Amino acid sequence: MSEILQHEKEKEEDRVVSEPSSPVNLEGSLDTARQQADRHLVRKIDSRLLPILTLLYLLSFLDRIMNSRVPLPTQDLKLSAPAYNTSLALYFIAYVLFEVPSNAYARLKRFDPQFWLPSLTLVWGIVSVCQGLVTNQAGLFGIRFLLGATEAGLFPGVIYLFSVYYIRRERRARVAIFFGGAALAGAFGGILAFAIGKMEGIGGRRGWQWIFILEGLLTILVSLIAYFVVPTWSYKAKFLTELEREHLLSKLDGDTDPAHKEPFQWVYVKQAFTDHLVWGYALLFHGYAFTLYSLSLFMPTIIADLGFQSWQAQLLTVPPNTLAALSIAFTVWLSVRCDCRAILIIIAAVVAIIAGAQYVGVHLAAAGVYTGNALLLSWPGENVAGQTKRAVAVAMQITFGDIGAIAGVLIYRPNFAGHQYRKPHIIAIGYLLFSIIVASYLRIWLARANKNKDMEMTEESPDSIKDRQRLGDRHILYRYVY
Repeated sequence: MSEILQHEKEKEEDRVVSEPSSPVNLEGSLDTARQQADRHLVRKIDSRLLPILTLLYLLSFLDRIMNSRVPLPTQDLKLSAPAYNTSLALYFIAYVLFEVPSNAYARLKRFDPQFWLPSLTLVWGIVSVCQGLVTNQAGLFGIRFLLGATEAGLFPGVIYLFSVYYIRRERRARVAIFFGGAALAGAFGGILAFAIGKMEGIGGRRGWQWIFILEGLLTILVSLIAYFVVPTWSYKAKFLTELEREHLLSKLDGDTDPAHKEPFQWVYVKQAFTDHLVWGYALLFHGYAFTLYSLSLFMPTIIADLGFQSWQAQLLTVPPNTLAALSIAFTVWLSVRCDCRAILIIIAAVVAIIAGAQYVGVHLAAAGVYTGNALLLSWPGENVAGQTKRAVAVAMQITFGDIGAIAGVLIYRPNFAGHQYRKPHIIAIGYLLFSIIVASYLRIWLARANKNKDMEMTEESPDSIKDRQRLGDRHILYRYVY
């Protein structure tokens, strides 16, 4: 993974060969010094942001999938037949409802990310503990809804925070590493679900209660640490020196808009909602989210349906999720190396489609689905300019994407389990084909837009901060990545 983080720097370095006393050599030495300073700065930012934010997302994803990994006893909670799938769906309904408001409210600068992100984590940790204390179906439904509401602001908030610390070509690898926490959560989830069988009856509580209580307590502990680790906005980051902040803001200023303090205006929110590209990114994730959450939530059930015991199925979820994490690392490295994205998203969908219904197929499906999501989730963060517009665009992508997740958890029901879940699998293939169409459309349109900008650009093209804020990614000097 470290190769991914360094490649975007190395591929732009030029070797300067000249006499030691020549002016060219002096200029080359200065360039080398700047490159070294830049690499040091990026490593410093990586060490501060990536570990804690990836850990927060790992805990978030673990919270949402453990409800499917832990067998909830029907008699203990007096659950009705469809209550299991309904409880999963309620989480995503709340997630969808609170996604855009959470990110837009944070964008109003009422909350500093140093306070906002740890506070979200603290609250959902408390809710997770309460999940282990529910005694009936209504309590389970209410807690799952609250869990979705409290976790809704984390992912888009982190993606936006990345945009004020990294230039566009640096974000892809960081978002992928961050999203890799989901694959790791899937692996840990299988191990934890197996381990809870050993805790049955301890302290007078059932095993399924202990897993939620302990997981929630761990989340609360990490959230308290996060208050001291998660950074504030880049222009006032205290973990950077004054010279490092100036260098970072200068680099951001030369790349896009994050260095400027853009005042919140509703017109930028309108720009996001009326931009067909923003809807394209949202619909792309919609197709992938159906398969992502169907696979991550029901992988133990799908594996058990292949003929394995329930406890074996829990442990057998570890290898596919581990492969998914490795696949994310390799594909994102390839994406940075080849400077391509859409074609790899399409290939990932094809791999997931041809996976098949055997255990080997589960590995291919996990690799394809997780890899495609890792690539597409950073796309609006790199292609949408304007701070408010980008914040809303990222939230829109997650919001409308997770509507696909709602469909997924409701379709993979016991009454559709016949023939190794053939009907849900066919529907999942349809969603992936839809994603292929959307990714193809985005690639064609973005390539054409860049070509048209190249043809229209002149020496008199405006490049003021005001013009860049007003036009955003439609500015003639702005180039899309695809």
